[in-house]
Amino acid sequence: MARRKDVTVFYDERVLNHAPDVNAAFLPGRLDKRVRAILSGLAVQWKYPEHPGRIRAIVDLLEREPVEGVRFATGQPATREQLARVHTTSYLDEVFSLRNKNAWLDVDTTAVSPGSVEAAEVAAGTAIAAVEAVVAGNTDSAFALVRPPGHHAEPVRARGFCLFNNVAVAAAHAQAQLGCERVLILDWDAHHGNGTQDIFWADPDVMFVDIHRAAPFYPGSGGLQEVGAGLGEGTTVNIPMPGGAGDPAYLRAMQDILIPAAEYFKPDLILVSAGFDAHWYDLALNVTYEGFAAMTSIVQSLAERLCEGRLAFVLEGGYNTESLSRGVRSVLDVLAGGDIPQPRICGMAEVEEAIAFHLGAFTDDSTGN
Repeated sequence: MARRKDVTVFYDERVLNHAPDVNAAFLPGRLDKRVRAILSGLAVQWKYPEHPGRIRAIVDLLEREPVEGVRFATGQPATREQLARVHTTSYLDEVFSLRNKNAWLDVDTTAVSPGSVEAAEVAAGTAIAAVEAVVAGNTDSAFALVRPPGHHAEPVRARGFCLFNNVAVAAAHAQAQLGCERVLILDWDAHHGNGTQDIFWADPDVMFVDIHRAAPFYPGSGGLQEVGAGLGEGTTVNIPMPGGAGDPAYLRAMQDILIPAAEYFKPDLILVSAGFDAHWYDLALNVTYEGFAAMTSIVQSLAERLCEGRLAFVLEGGYNTESLSRGVRSVLDVLAGGDIPQPRICGMAEVEEAIAFHLGAFTDDSTGN
């Protein structure tokens, strides 16, 4: 086993205060009526998928099965100035006006509850805290355990359960305040990080690499030809996958696209938008826990070779609480120096076991063969 390493999980309970209730009385208006029309047309009762239980499941698992080398630290709210590096003033005004209210923000069911604005501020600020810790050398790596997620949030718009773009806020802070001139963001959430792409579309100093399920899967963006523009042309790298893609495809993309891109770009800091809805329990793709672990090992190796180990993860999606919590733990174990499991084709080990068990029943030993 490799030497154990320090990993800090940044977590603030205030992120649990974001709890939209689709049965609550939201602000009157066309958007509320439109969303309720959509919900009323569903054949089953719809509940808000991005709920506090996601984080509770992760924390509970880490308490039951702690990872040696992992410690917890508290988060902090982001300031308006920090948020304004990636979001417009008018958008921030709109979101802040919804403090202590129930409201819909977007037709794809992005909503807020009375505690949501504070939770979103804390989520973005906790991502900043994780980055500050790794840049200062206070921890070998960090994981921001936050919600609401952020990678769908655009400069002027909330989308896909996201209010503020946490990883973008952290990257911009690293550039503005921590001396990190070049930042690489890897997004392995099953959904394309349209907001992060939009924010850094023309920025030559942020490389955005996104492995995701291809359109028309939500949000429908992230095609191969989307490579950035202007001075930033070439620093957006999209890798769309079919729905059945799993560990072999992901690891091939990491080896043959991410690694050479990172070596060319030479980042001062690597951030990972870590969603776990690519696990097959979430029905989007077929990545396994071993796959997440192997991908973590690749990113960790890149950070050690290219940017003095500066590596921070920011939680994005993942809506099956078992695969989400187990996926996060598999990442933390590798970051902390645990063994790197070898990904295998799903079911192959079980088939080999069955072969060994049954084969003798079909062999005629009486002939001596």
